[in-house]
Amino acid sequence: MNAQEIIDRLTLIIVNYGPRLVGALLVLIVGLWIIKFLSKWFSGMLARRNVDLSLQPFLAGLVSGLLKVLLVITVLGMLGIQMTSFIAIIGAVGLAIGMALSGTLQNFAGGVIILLFKPYRVGDYIDAGEHSGTVREIQIFNTILKTVDNVTIIIPNGGLSNSSMTNYSLEPRRRVDWSFGMAYGDDLDKTKATIKRLCDADERILHDPEVFIAVSELADSSIKFAVRAWVSAGDYWSVKFDMNEKIYKTFNNEGLKMPLPRMDVHVMAERTT
Repeated sequence: MNAQEIIDRLTLIIVNYGPRLVGALLVLIVGLWIIKFLSKWFSGMLARRNVDLSLQPFLAGLVSGLLKVLLVITVLGMLGIQMTSFIAIIGAVGLAIGMALSGTLQNFAGGVIILLFKPYRVGDYIDAGEHSGTVREIQIFNTILKTVDNVTIIIPNGGLSNSSMTNYSLEPRRRVDWSFGMAYGDDLDKTKATIKRLCDADERILHDPEVFIAVSELADSSIKFAVRAWVSAGDYWSVKFDMNEKIYKTFNNEGLKMPLPRMDVHVMAERTT
C-alpha cells in the first residue's frame, strides 16, 4: 500500500466518521457538564430535605453514576457501535444480582424510603407489629429500637417500609383516657367534681380542649366515668399513672367508695312435703 492509498483511506474515514466523532465528542462534553449540574442540584435538594448525612453522598453518587452510564451508551451509539448485546448483558447480570440479593435490596430500598420521607426519627417511640420501643438508630438496612426494659431490637427496614407502623412521638400532644368507677349510692355530682378538681390541679394537663368527664356505663357493680384529657406527648405516662394514684387516695379521704365486683346470692329454703 503506497502513500496515496493510505491518504485516500484516511480521507474516507475522516469523511465518513468525522462528523460522528465530532458530534459524539460534543455530546460527551455537554452531557458531562449537564450531569455535573444535575448532581449538584440533587445534592442540594437532599440537604434541604434534611436527608441523613450518611445517605446523601451515596444517593448523589448513584444518580451521577447512572447518568454517566446512560451518556456513555448514547455516545457509543452515535459512533455506530451496536449496544444491543452490551445492554442485554448488563440487564442479565443486574437481574441475577437482584435475585440473589432480593432481601438485602428490599431492606436497602426500605432504608432509603425511611430516610427520605422520615415516618419516624431517632428518639421517636414507635410500635411496629410485634415490636415497640424508642428509635436509637436508623441504618441503611436496619432500624435499631431500645425497649422500655433496655432490650435492643434490630428490625429490617424492608418490613418497616411496607407494613403499618404507629408513631407515638410524631404529634406534640396526646390524649390520656381513664375509666374510673363509682359505687352505686355515692353522690354522682361530688364524684364528678372531685375528678374535675384533680385534673384542674395538675399543671401538666392542658385546658384547651377542656377535660372531658361523663358517665360512660351503668355497670353491674359500679357507675363508670370516662375521663379524657390532653397532655404533652412527653407527659403521657406520668400523668396517666399519677392520676390513678390521686383518684384512689382522694376517693378514700372524701368517703367515696371504690367499687368491687359484687354478686347477690339468694338462698331459697327447700320445701318439704
